[in-house]
Amino acid sequence: MVSRIAEVVANDLCIGCGLCESVTSGRVTMAMTPGGSLRPSSTDFTDAEAASLVAVCPGVVAESRTERTWSVDPIWGSHGTMVRAWAGDADIRYLSATGGVLTALGVHLIEEGDVAFVLHVGPDPVRPMRSRAVISESTDSLIENAGSRYGPTAPLVGFEQALDRGEPFAIVAKPCDLGAVHRFSQIDRRVDRLCAARLTMVCGGQSRLTKSRALLAEFGVEERDVSLVRYRGYGNPGATVVETRAGDRFEKTYNDLWEAEASWDLETRCKVCPDALGEAADIAAADVWPGGSPVGDDEGFNGVVVRSTAGERLLSSAVAAGRIVLGAPITPREFDSFQPHQIRKKEAVFARLAGIADAGASPIETVGLRIAALGERLGTQQTRRERAGTAERVRRISAEG
Repeated sequence: MVSRIAEVVANDLCIGCGLCESVTSGRVTMAMTPGGSLRPSSTDFTDAEAASLVAVCPGVVAESRTERTWSVDPIWGSHGTMVRAWAGDADIRYLSATGGVLTALGVHLIEEGDVAFVLHVGPDPVRPMRSRAVISESTDSLIENAGSRYGPTAPLVGFEQALDRGEPFAIVAKPCDLGAVHRFSQIDRRVDRLCAARLTMVCGGQSRLTKSRALLAEFGVEERDVSLVRYRGYGNPGATVVETRAGDRFEKTYNDLWEAEASWDLETRCKVCPDALGEAADIAAADVWPGGSPVGDDEGFNGVVVRSTAGERLLSSAVAAGRIVLGAPITPREFDSFQPHQIRKKEAVFARLAGIADAGASPIETVGLRIAALGERLGTQQTRRERAGTAERVRRISAEG
């Protein structure tokens, strides 16, 4: 079992979620690699730790969390309500990454007393370009840490700490992180008892820190001089902003920052992700730009996908309290048009996972995510290309050691 986690790290299928640190109570820490990824500082686990990690690691397995009586879309999975939505508070809507839905839901849960705190991520106050796990017990803390964090995040560093408090809480994390939370619930009954809400974003992938380092280099700024990095928000999508301790300010539009996909520098795990759509969440929030890219700033609109009965209750309660405003319904095929890159990846994942196996590595196991059926949509030639390209990358990673 120890070797299985070591293999995940060696094959670059680790996403740096933080569970290695959490499960070992901090004995194994998450550390930034020279290549700009968070990885466990060691894979020296006890047998009990290794067993837990193998059962839940996003580099080992990805599983949906399905309401069995709900309709299942081939792409979007099990879902209830699909709708446009935004925060009822204009300030939250403005400063948040998109329409402020996830922040507003966290605020609602705390203000109503449904949870004692929210586990999420925010900027590191010492190194603002980087992120850290945050436990927010107040609305002010939630809002201070609102907004997208492009780059390595490890929200599950604080997961055992959250469970040990014995109080109801919510978590806002990436889809892969919540997949691990769902798997963890099968070995620790406290998860379903205490984790009252699991919230996520539809994820375009986690960039390595090298993406942000390249941005600083473009501006001629050293990381030690940075006082603020805001990746988006203050409008939708808003500019990427860098401020220095000396008072200099630099910014770049969202489209200019992300126009060249080759420059995203995504984690390997993201390129083979079986679930970027949040199928283990209660509620997932997405961008809803026609064609997948903004043409300018707007007021901020999220597309919401409700994944569970608990999610439906939460959304209805937040709407009744005025913390969420609903717009027009969205169909799954409309979501396809808003997230075309997700559709392409979802259809390619089966071939990519097969490529991992072709290279002699262990692919991610998938449960309930319809990956094989979606892979049949690719033509034979494209399947071969995806499979061969992934195998080549895995062999290269293995050779580089």
